[in-house]
Amino acid sequence: MDDRNSAESEGSLHLKIAELQKLSGSGTTIFAPQTGIEKRDSSNVESVCPAIPAVRAPEKELTLFALRLAVLEKAATGLGTLGFVWATVVLLGGFAITLDKTDFWFITIILLIEGTRIFSRSHELEWQHQATWSITDAGINSFRALRSSLQFRIGTVKANFRPPCLVRRQSEHQAEVTETNDTASPGFSDPQRMPTRTWRSSDVPFLPFSQWVFVSKNVSKFLYWLQLLSATACVVLSLMKLIKHNYGEVQKGDTDKRNRKSALYIFYSLALAEALLFLMEKAYWEWKVSYQKLLDEVNKECALGPTGMVSIRRFFYDAYSRCVNGSMFDGLKMDMVSFAMELLASSSPDEQLIGVRILQKFSFNERFSDDTLQKIGINLLVIERLVEMLNWTDPQDEEIRRSAADILSNLAGKKQNSLRIAGIPGAMESISSLLQTNRSCSGAADEISEKKIVLDHAIYAFWTFNHLGLRILKKLARDHDNCGKIGNTRGLLPKIIDFTHAEERVLKDTNVAESQIQTVKRSLQVVKMLASTTGTTGKHLRREISEIVFSISNIRDILRYGERHPVLQKLGIEILTNLALEEDATERIGGTGGVLKELFNIFFKKGMPESQNHVRIAAGEALAMLALESTNNCYRILKLHVLERLVGALEVPLLRINAARILRNLCTYSSADCFNHLKGVTAAGPTVLRAIMSEENKLQEVMLGLAAHVFKFMTSPESSITFEKAGITEAEVADELVKILEKHRGPPIKIPRIRRFAIELAIWMMRDKETNVHIFKDLGMENVLEGVLETTAELESFNIFSGTVGLNRHSTTIHSLVETALKLLEEG
Repeated sequence: MDDRNSAESEGSLHLKIAELQKLSGSGTTIFAPQTGIEKRDSSNVESVCPAIPAVRAPEKELTLFALRLAVLEKAATGLGTLGFVWATVVLLGGFAITLDKTDFWFITIILLIEGTRIFSRSHELEWQHQATWSITDAGINSFRALRSSLQFRIGTVKANFRPPCLVRRQSEHQAEVTETNDTASPGFSDPQRMPTRTWRSSDVPFLPFSQWVFVSKNVSKFLYWLQLLSATACVVLSLMKLIKHNYGEVQKGDTDKRNRKSALYIFYSLALAEALLFLMEKAYWEWKVSYQKLLDEVNKECALGPTGMVSIRRFFYDAYSRCVNGSMFDGLKMDMVSFAMELLASSSPDEQLIGVRILQKFSFNERFSDDTLQKIGINLLVIERLVEMLNWTDPQDEEIRRSAADILSNLAGKKQNSLRIAGIPGAMESISSLLQTNRSCSGAADEISEKKIVLDHAIYAFWTFNHLGLRILKKLARDHDNCGKIGNTRGLLPKIIDFTHAEERVLKDTNVAESQIQTVKRSLQVVKMLASTTGTTGKHLRREISEIVFSISNIRDILRYGERHPVLQKLGIEILTNLALEEDATERIGGTGGVLKELFNIFFKKGMPESQNHVRIAAGEALAMLALESTNNCYRILKLHVLERLVGALEVPLLRINAARILRNLCTYSSADCFNHLKGVTAAGPTVLRAIMSEENKLQEVMLGLAAHVFKFMTSPESSITFEKAGITEAEVADELVKILEKHRGPPIKIPRIRRFAIELAIWMMRDKETNVHIFKDLGMENVLEGVLETTAELESFNIFSGTVGLNRHSTTIHSLVETALKLLEEG
């Protein structure tokens, strides 16, 4: 379990961890308690990012543009209303009889024209909303849309006159391009949906046999051009009357016509001003959209991709509608994230797709990610909606489902958000629905030509959903409570275990798809996090994992064939180490054929790159755990005839810590029948003594623990010879032991057993030779031991730890050892 997150690290961070382990021999292990800071909360590392300066939201340009258009629109509408009132009340109401015939018809036509324009304007936005689903840019970019439409129709006509072979070649090329685009960007195409019980508003034929003319996007175009023609006609008619001033002659004394000229002048001026303002609005619209390409620029800044223009158009229309229909400042309150979250709640698949696309793009955009995730995270309804979308298995909803999973995987990166996600009823079941496996399907796909785009696309999506599901689970598993929920979700744990399966050909193939290896890696990471959970929850999860019959055998295959993938091997080894915290799991691992052998093969393997040393260290730690308090596993290890190699490994800096642990556990927990098999451990005596005298910290601790057991296999003369071979006297060792006890006034967290092992060795030395008792007395051992009695702690009572919880209590307490040593000193 060396550095629990090292398997997930990449790049320079991975190298730093490997170098640290190479220098120290081991990192944070299961043999020492792990404080909350050292423990799993790596989510804090991801959550706490460098402060990013605030960036201007690109959509502000659109809301400001909408506000300016609304000002012109409302000004024009106001003038139009005033002109209409003036005409109806002052002119037609007061001068209908006395008006000149020309003026009467001009006024009537202008009013009809303005009425038409106002009617068209009041309904245009409604129709434009429905037109935003189409690829053409009706309403927003009318000139460009008309030009594109004409080019398309001209191209169609030309195609009818081309030779059949040329047409066929071009259509094949076009199909190939389409297939390529669909494969490269699945879900961004617009496949034909299955018929539903309701109409799509953009495709409604309002009259029979009028599927093209009376479709909403074309009605929107018609209303747009009708407004332009109406305003232009109004300008022409008003100018004609204002320039000619032919308002009819007023005879002297005719009081009914004395104000007619002024009234008509005012009306035509109002009509002209209103029409010019409207045309100015449209000119400003076309200038910003068609020539300055405001929508394209905003789409580019938002990084929404090729499909983003639909989202940008819809957002702009909504902002403009709010400014026109309500307060002019209503549109300024809109932003893309809130707009997208509103669309998620819609019952329209198109609106849902727009909303989820925006949130997906923004949540992964470095500039907008923090703000987007914060807004989503505090809106429980949106999170519930995203979780619900994970269950949508209709192929037509593939992009919505994938984008929702993408958003949730990023959202779960922060602890508070992961708790909210896991707290939603049915959330784990929804995530579980992403983990669908069918190896026969993927195997059959290998035999099918890559040109079959539909099948390739289906397999691509299949692995994508699996990967996203595991990614979400990995982030959720950083929290202890979430681990319990994952374990309690019916059928979820077996699915995760199933993804740890990797066949020999996959592990050895140099051209294997990266997605397959990545999925295996992600599943192993999730299992590791579950297996390393602390407390009662962890105990339950380890039992559940070990009881799944494929868990250990899948890891064995990775150990056996995964030489090309050391990251996978290390993850598998760490899982075994954590599972070995439970007695039943330890026996299952040892009883699974080949697991112990493969671990030793990795542990002793020479010629591995230094960057892979962490795999050998992890293998040694797993072996030490499997030998701990397991008579059966100790017997299985001795049958592998590795004792001599373990003794030799005590000289290898990379292996000596875990080699010493394994040897100590073999000496401690092997049955009495194995005594003769363990006699060879005495060869380690000189190495152990030299390490005790020259090393410190963890290496000194494990060598002290091994020393007391090595000397138990020696007679007194043999032990004297061992001290001579090491070139160290017993008095020097005694002095070092006293210094160790004096140095550590309390049990150190990193080496909690060093005082225990030092006392054990001192007891053996005093029992071996009476002269050693006098040496310890002269060194003040009695006072030192009294100080140990006053500073003992529970920390020294355990062999291993799960977080801050001690496991596997020593059979002899530290108090008993001190009392035994004091008694020997008194009797001596």
